[in-house]
Amino acid sequence: MNKILMIAWILAGISSFVVPPDMEYLNYIDFHTLGLLFCLMAVMAGLSREGVFGQAAGRLITVVKNSRQMELILVFLCFVFSMLITNDVALITFVPFAIQVLEMADMRKRIVPVVVMQTVAANLGSMFTPIGNPQNLYLYSKSGMTLSAFFKLMLPYTLLAAVMLLGMILLRKCVVLGDLQVRESEKVKNPWKVAIYAMIFLLCLLCVSHLLPVWVVMFVTILAVFMIDRGTFKEIDYSLLLTFAGFFIFIGNMGRISMFCNFLKSILNGNEILTAVISSQVISNVPAALLLSGFTDQWSKLIIGTNLGGLGTMIASMASLISYRFLIAAYPEEKRRYTLHFTVVNLGFLLGFLIAMWSVRSW
Repeated sequence: MNKILMIAWILAGISSFVVPPDMEYLNYIDFHTLGLLFCLMAVMAGLSREGVFGQAAGRLITVVKNSRQMELILVFLCFVFSMLITNDVALITFVPFAIQVLEMADMRKRIVPVVVMQTVAANLGSMFTPIGNPQNLYLYSKSGMTLSAFFKLMLPYTLLAAVMLLGMILLRKCVVLGDLQVRESEKVKNPWKVAIYAMIFLLCLLCVSHLLPVWVVMFVTILAVFMIDRGTFKEIDYSLLLTFAGFFIFIGNMGRISMFCNFLKSILNGNEILTAVISSQVISNVPAALLLSGFTDQWSKLIIGTNLGGLGTMIASMASLISYRFLIAAYPEEKRRYTLHFTVVNLGFLLGFLIAMWSVRSW
């Protein structure tokens, strides 16, 4: 994320030479999105620190009888939870857990494919909700779309993703397992803190639905976290917020350069999904969403394109680097194998989605 942060502010700095700083710069920043993203990250960091996600995973994993059931649970934990706790938080929570469980089951050879599937699952599952990933949160706020309209838009893609993931797991060899023991430490530490974080999360949902001002949610979040667990502030990804701010300035400046604006509009016109997918492969899908949103009002296509654009290269979705970091830290010798497996699977899923979209439109 640091490299993306650097790129964002380098671009902002260069563009400021063309469009000198003025009061209009303040209008570039989408404070609603930044504030809501801050609150969501604080809530998820707090819940993670309290062991909520680890306990939920631990309880589910006790029902495992064979490798297929294990892979289904580990992969679909990421798929489902990413809809509520974002793709990066889902991976931060469940990838280390998956590595631990697979080691306990003496199934180290399955770690690479399972972590790859978890990464794909988190990126695709998160596309179903406005709070599933940063680009959804931004584009949803920008579009003025209703919650029901958003769900209706992304439901077909989410269902297809679930079917593809299920098919991939069912095609793998199934091995019978013995009983697995979940670590004793995976318990909720302070239920009362969890209750407070849950209430803040509900406030975030009200804010997403435009029923509550973001400043109210921010005030409550900061006050609550300060009082119950100040360490949570250290877990928030401030670099992501700064990255957003940098791209907001760059996009705002570029939008005031008529030549660039007309050029990008001509490329986007009628090709919003494909342009978003291709752009995401180079600059990742969050910056692609921020950049392209300034030059088109085709929000539905942009939402679809940036979500599907998370498939493909390792940097197409910055959340993918989280899994890579965990895997390589545990098994540095698997770097090449993981990269190859990741690329093949991601390109396969991306191609599958594009073929499905083309088939539906042709039919």
